[in-house]
Amino acid sequence: MFNEVLQTKALGKKFPGFALHDVNVRLGIGSVLGLIGPNGAGKTTTIKLLCGLLKPDEGEVEVLGENPWRSGPSLRRRLGVVSDESQLYGPLSAAETEAWVARLYPRWDSAGFSSRLADFGIDPRKKLSDLSKGQKMKFALAIALSHEAELIILDEPTGGLDPVSRSEILDTLYSVVAEGRTSILFSTHITSDLERIADYIAFIMEGRLAFFEEIDSVLERHAVIRGPSALLDKDLRGFVVGARRYDASFEGLTDRAAELRAAPPEGLSIERASLEDIMIYSVREDYRVRVAI
Repeated sequence: MFNEVLQTKALGKKFPGFALHDVNVRLGIGSVLGLIGPNGAGKTTTIKLLCGLLKPDEGEVEVLGENPWRSGPSLRRRLGVVSDESQLYGPLSAAETEAWVARLYPRWDSAGFSSRLADFGIDPRKKLSDLSKGQKMKFALAIALSHEAELIILDEPTGGLDPVSRSEILDTLYSVVAEGRTSILFSTHITSDLERIADYIAFIMEGRLAFFEEIDSVLERHAVIRGPSALLDKDLRGFVVGARRYDASFEGLTDRAAELRAAPPEGLSIERASLEDIMIYSVREDYRVRVAI
C-alpha cells in the first residue's frame, strides 16, 4: 500500500512541437521511483512539474501533500534536488557555501553535512569550482541529505561519473532509503543504477507513460529472445516488442515472457532482460518488427 509522497493524475504540459500527456505515477514513503526514457521523452518536464518550476496544462500533481505550483518555500525546504545542471558550483568553498545554504533550511544538520563531506573525501576549504564532476555531485547530494529532505529528486546525478563515484553515491542513497523516512525520484540513463536501488519504474516515451510498475514485475514480464528468423513470421506474432533481424536469425524483446517460457517454440532461447534492453527495443524505430504476410 502506498502512503504517497508524490502522485500525479493525467498530468500534462504542452509546448510548441511537444506535449506531455497522461502521466500517472505515485511514490510511497521510503521507496525509490526510477524515471527512464530517451532524450526528449518528457522526463525533465515531469521533474520540473513536480518541483513547481512549470505549471501543468492538464491533470493534477501533489508533492508531500501540496500543489508544487501553488506552494511556496515551505515545500522547497522539504525537497532535496540534485541535478547535473546545478548552478551551485562557484568560487566559494564548500564551507562558505554551507554558511549560505544553511540559512535556507530551518532543519539544517551541520554535523551531518560535515560527516557527509568527510565520507565523500571533500575538503571543506576547497572551492567548489575546483571540485571534480564526481565531487560536485557528491557535494550536492550532501546538501540534499543534510536538511532532512523528505523527498530527494535526482536528475542524472551519476551521468558521466566514473564507476567508483557512482558506486559511492548509490551506496549512500541505498543507506538513506533503508532508514525508511526518505523517498527518492531518480531519473537516469544509466539504468543499471536503477536495477540496484529502484522499487518502481516509470518509462516515458514520446511524451506518454509507457508503463509504471514495480521493477521486479517489469523485469519478469520482459525477456530477451533469440532464434531462427522464421519464428518471427510464424510463432511469435504479437509476442515481440522489437527485434534485430540477421540473415538467418533474430534477437528481440518480448513483454509476454511468462507465456513464452510456459510453451517456448522450438529453437527459441529466452534470457533475462535488463532495463536497458527494454528501452532500446521499445524505442528504436529500426527495431520495429515487420512480420511477413
